Amino acid sequence: MGKIVTSLLGLMTLLLGSGLWIGLGLIGTGVGLLYLFRPNMPAVKLLAQQAYNVVVSPELLALPLFILMAEILFRTKISEALFTGLSPWLRRVPGRLSHLTVLGCTMFASVCGSSAATTATVGRITAKELIDRGYNRDLVTGSLAGAGTLGFLIPPSTIMIIYGVMAEESILKLFIAGIVPGVLLAASYMGYLAIRSWLNPSLVGETPPSTTFREKMIALKDLGPLLLLIGGVIGSMYGGFASPTEAATVGVLVSMGIGFAQRTLTLRGVIAAARQAAESCAMIGLIMLGAMFLSTVIGYLGIPRYIAAEIQSWGMSPVMLIVVLLVFYVILGTVMEGLGIIVMTLPITLPLAMAAGYDKVWFGIFLVIVVEMAQITPPVGFNLTVIQRLTGDSMGRITRATLPFFWIMSAFVLMIALFPGIISFLPELIRGK
Repeated sequence: MGKIVTSLLGLMTLLLGSGLWIGLGLIGTGVGLLYLFRPNMPAVKLLAQQAYNVVVSPELLALPLFILMAEILFRTKISEALFTGLSPWLRRVPGRLSHLTVLGCTMFASVCGSSAATTATVGRITAKELIDRGYNRDLVTGSLAGAGTLGFLIPPSTIMIIYGVMAEESILKLFIAGIVPGVLLAASYMGYLAIRSWLNPSLVGETPPSTTFREKMIALKDLGPLLLLIGGVIGSMYGGFASPTEAATVGVLVSMGIGFAQRTLTLRGVIAAARQAAESCAMIGLIMLGAMFLSTVIGYLGIPRYIAAEIQSWGMSPVMLIVVLLVFYVILGTVMEGLGIIVMTLPITLPLAMAAGYDKVWFGIFLVIVVEMAQITPPVGFNLTVIQRLTGDSMGRITRATLPFFWIMSAFVLMIALFPGIISFLPELIRGK
């Protein structure tokens, strides 16, 4: 078995290290393993079956719709509305407008399943505005990097959809389980910003002009379109009126209505958004095909059982196992993007977590958080690249600014490992009703 594991790692390193697309690299690894150790197994027939499973999976149908919704929202004035609608309410809060990035990303994440899209959409307004108003540049970019990752954790989430399909777990249950951790993580970011600002008032810029309560309520009308979208997408799912796929359809239609009403979206813009969404879905589809094919192959060869037995023989406690997996995923995050990390490691790490007493829903949220950490881990961290394009800062400076939020996320992972009820509380409460 050691020879099979060595071959798996060698083939994967060779193919992915050569610059080959992740999906093709995973397929090539699976074909190579079958050729070396199970030459009588029909690789082409197995690959065709997996391709059919990816295409006809009803759970995956929500994925292109949520991606399309994010592309359409990127072409609207949602980010401007977040700034004008929330600013009057933050005047007396410690940290003042520095919380705008966290609140904006949290609200936008509730209708967008993409971390990069959340970072880019919210950051293109808040980053420039806050820096121009005298807020510390590193505090602004760091909070944007950390809060932007909430696009994966707060539902709807494209990563959760992919995990749910691969782990054969309810996507709606995963969505519900992500709400409490997402809110708590956002609150942790805001707590850090408030403490830093209290200890060093020079980090925050000018005080926003005083506003009356009536003016604050009027400012909230700018959030109306976004709240309508949140109600349409999230409300229809959790109210039991729509499946995730149907809710995604509602989101696409409402986001188009918002864009046309704001006169920022044209027919040409819709076509461009659809084209970009199709390209993203094609890439994800190829990766999913490669991952499911390789998962089947390594399962047939008995690799997950072998590795699980080896690690269990070390006698680690459940929390220590999570610490080891956290370090493992952080290291992977320095050289791979989040989706690739999940699809390549899930067949091996999920059985380990379940053997340690964690269920699929808990492990799904854990994976989403560590993938978020990969989004802000150089040199591949995609959120860092997005922020670099927005601000023009060096990658080294952005990375240093992001470090406090990286440690907050690391501590949060340990907290949910010690108190798994943080994740299971809401799904169990809803199921109990």
